[in-house]
Amino acid sequence: MARASKVAAKPKKKTVRVTRRGTNKMPLMPLKGITWNKAKLYTHYEVESKEWLSVVKEYIKKHYDKKTVSAINKLPDWKIGNSSHWTCTAYLLDNNPDIVPDAYREGIHTWILKLAEEGATIAEAKKAEEKAKPKNIHKPSIQERIYEQAQEAVEDIDEWLEGFIQDPKTFDPKGFDFKGHFTKKGVTQAHARKMKKFYDTALDDFRDLQRMPTAGQLKKMTEQEADLWAQLKEGYSHLKKADINKYIAAIESLVEALDFVIESSKAQRKPRVAKPKSADKLVEKLKYAKTDEKYKLASVNPIEIIGASEVWVFNVKTRKLGKYVASNVDPKGMKRDGTGLTVKGTTIQGFDEKLSIQKTLRKPEETLKEFKSAGKVKLRKFLEELSTTDTKLNGRINADTVILKCV
Repeated sequence: MARASKVAAKPKKKTVRVTRRGTNKMPLMPLKGITWNKAKLYTHYEVESKEWLSVVKEYIKKHYDKKTVSAINKLPDWKIGNSSHWTCTAYLLDNNPDIVPDAYREGIHTWILKLAEEGATIAEAKKAEEKAKPKNIHKPSIQERIYEQAQEAVEDIDEWLEGFIQDPKTFDPKGFDFKGHFTKKGVTQAHARKMKKFYDTALDDFRDLQRMPTAGQLKKMTEQEADLWAQLKEGYSHLKKADINKYIAAIESLVEALDFVIESSKAQRKPRVAKPKSADKLVEKLKYAKTDEKYKLASVNPIEIIGASEVWVFNVKTRKLGKYVASNVDPKGMKRDGTGLTVKGTTIQGFDEKLSIQKTLRKPEETLKEFKSAGKVKLRKFLEELSTTDTKLNGRINADTVILKCV
């Protein structure tokens, strides 16, 4: 009798788990009424593994000393952020510690110390390797050293700006003491110039967000241009307009502080153009404001007054902006006898009393900012465009006077 053929069983359909989506899912964990096991399952299945690393690192940074943090940072990321249960433990210890079992409380501490020990071993090995290397293989150039020092100087600033990424609402755009930090780190104008470049791209992106075109304007653009705007909008879609303005204010205050360092150095630096030997003696008794914190201004070297065709000054006490015009200069700006302006004691001499005038600034911060960016052409009618009444200059310079520009 023929044996009946065995009917093949229908294969069971494989259950495919939905891929985790989105970022910053850890804070969305429902803490109310949650159990330890449910919390672990949520962390493992709902939170991207990339986020595990940031949660654990943040916990270590918050609860351990700098030495431990530094040692752990020597390890590769996969060693720190490869366990969802430690991620869950770290997060709950800060947000709902009552449901964390004692074994995990003690376990995460032991695990972190083990990581620190391993990282310290790596650091020591690297030091030993560096010592074993032949010396003088590469001697960093001056520019390389300045770049490295500039990078070190912005570490604390980047940490401050990190607060904006974590929570834009509580971020304070005026919450960093740039002057104190620059003094502590010994930031010079050479460092400041390189530090400015570190933030150019971010500042440009946020300024573009401020002028995001409307739907009607996007239709008039090419497909490529419209696509670039769409990518920019999507990349920062989580930010509100107030947050964007807040970040721009923070970066602008940083750039302003760096510009202040650069401008301040000019007051102490001799100009490249050779001046008469007697120029130093002519200005040695001149009293002027080298810098002014309120308006973020720095004087040029007063030696530049000697022989200049024009000198711009600003009195920080009276808020008057003035321009001295040499009397031996024709309307086209050419010197007739080559002498220009000069100084005697505390007074500028050789200026045209009719052309040399001053005006009070109603909004000094805005006007001075515009003045700094003005070129030669715009400066010709800069005072004329101010609506306040002009008065004559008397030539006297005092401790409240900032020497803005010499032409």
